[in-house]
Amino acid sequence: MTGEVYSLSSPHREAGPLDGLGVIVTRPQRQAAALAMKIASLGGVPIIWPAIVILPPLDKTPLERAHAELDDYDIAIFVSPNAVEYGAPPAGRWPARIETYAPGPGTADALAGAGIPNARVPVTSLDSEGLLELPALADVSGRRIVIFRGEGGREFLGNALRSRGASVDHVPCYRRVAPQSGADGLVEAMRGGRVHALTLTSSEGVDNLVAALGPAGCELVSALPVFAAHPRIAERAREHKLRAVETAGGDAGLLAGLLDWFGARPPAAIRSE
Repeated sequence: MTGEVYSLSSPHREAGPLDGLGVIVTRPQRQAAALAMKIASLGGVPIIWPAIVILPPLDKTPLERAHAELDDYDIAIFVSPNAVEYGAPPAGRWPARIETYAPGPGTADALAGAGIPNARVPVTSLDSEGLLELPALADVSGRRIVIFRGEGGREFLGNALRSRGASVDHVPCYRRVAPQSGADGLVEAMRGGRVHALTLTSSEGVDNLVAALGPAGCELVSALPVFAAHPRIAERAREHKLRAVETAGGDAGLLAGLLDWFGARPPAAIRSE
């Protein structure tokens, strides 16, 4: 459960629109690699510091019960790729009749990789609010829904579906903990001028990062543009006095934000800030 810093830089890295720019990636370790590789493909230098550590639940009984009762559900919602990794049953055990939903393409891709294809994704916003705007979830009266999520997740989605007449079961399939190590590597990289941007994908991760950085590290990171994947995350970042730039969501939104921001700035000016 560490917050060890590592990067995917290479001496043979090709130039690109993010040429040589250090970008902190705070996704949990398993999900960080995909975003880091995309940053590297654009010429950037991803610096990975997982702000949240994902672990299995201490009590697996609710998950095991849900797997045993899958045939009784009409609808399943997986709230994140972590929910898929820790909550999906073994391949071949997913009932084809269940309508499956994901809040974004990353979770839908994870579901497809787990043998659960054709997950429905919002078209307005990539979150619970977007899911609730899907016509197929407008009238769920009498339907039984299972939501696979982390321990202590928001009640908003389940409560809204209950108000529409559904029977909803929340199934905690993973838990989030703060990294146990500090962020000395990040502080060193910022002091050395090797960091030019920060990406955030979780409000809880913002809190964990700020706590690990300490006052001196927070002063350094407050000078960076901070790209947040959701309005709630951007708001939490601003509460910590960070320069939040709200993006469209997901890895694609974060990358678009980075490209828009740095594309308008000469490389020499970026590195001298």
